Amino acid sequence: MTMTMTPSAYEDTVRRLSHQSVTKHFDAYADVDWDAPEMAIDPDDPRFELPAVDPLGATTWYREQPPDIRARIGLHRIAVAMKVGEQFESVLKRGLLEFAARLPNGAPEFRYAYHEVIEEAQHSLMFQEFVNRSGFDAAGLGRLDRLGAGFVATLGRRFPPLFFVFVLGGEEPIDHVQRRTLRSEGGLHPLLERIMRIHVTEEARHLSFARHYLKREVPGLTGFRRAQLGIGAPLILSVMARMMLQPSSQIVARYAIPREVIRTAYTSNPAHRAATLDSLQKVRQLCGELGLLRGGYKRLWDLLGLWK
Repeated sequence: MTMTMTPSAYEDTVRRLSHQSVTKHFDAYADVDWDAPEMAIDPDDPRFELPAVDPLGATTWYREQPPDIRARIGLHRIAVAMKVGEQFESVLKRGLLEFAARLPNGAPEFRYAYHEVIEEAQHSLMFQEFVNRSGFDAAGLGRLDRLGAGFVATLGRRFPPLFFVFVLGGEEPIDHVQRRTLRSEGGLHPLLERIMRIHVTEEARHLSFARHYLKREVPGLTGFRRAQLGIGAPLILSVMARMMLQPSSQIVARYAIPREVIRTAYTSNPAHRAATLDSLQKVRQLCGELGLLRGGYKRLWDLLGLWK
């Protein structure tokens, strides 16, 4: 059954999220002690090595690399993830500004959207500062992905529900990975841990708003718009999960990772597929509650490897 939020409950939630942005927020430079000795980045630091639970880290090829190479691959992957994160946040900020520009006077979403833009800007500063200090010239999105990102930003004005599905598709997988990392892995580099804790704290608000907005808006969509959302959601989620959870082509080329290793670690790895599905569980459940997993839509999810 399609889920619906009452106007008062929705507006109360948006105002609460805005209030939390005032009472619990972070500054990229005031709240991260970048120049503290323990925050320094050494590319040979074994704390950057990929853990055994990581699909690539579990491969024989990776474990047979010298310790310094294992650490550098891990750090390089983090730097690339930070760069992609910075570029993803740029899309979010542009889309949110497009979204806010179409709101009427008095809409509670306007204030919230600007709080989120400010928070995403702080995240971008953190991510780029880490990249700058990593020693790697980390490449982010490819040319085609950048072109697609420009289109996605316009959805904030033209079709906000699909834009907020994109938000969930980008944020849910990385939020899932970061929370699992913070819970289960000891020995994290303190700079990486600090950035992760700030990020997951504020992203909880951003994910909450996206979910509540979709619960409010989707039930009132026309049949055509609902079809666009039902088809667009799994396509976006498939691309975003791959982008967020697999190593970039830059890393594959830099360390000459064999195709067979990538296939073993990701393409044909049931454990990786299960982890990907787990990272999308919340957004998949939300799509079900919104009636976006019926009939042909469900078959598309299955075709894209997003269904158990």
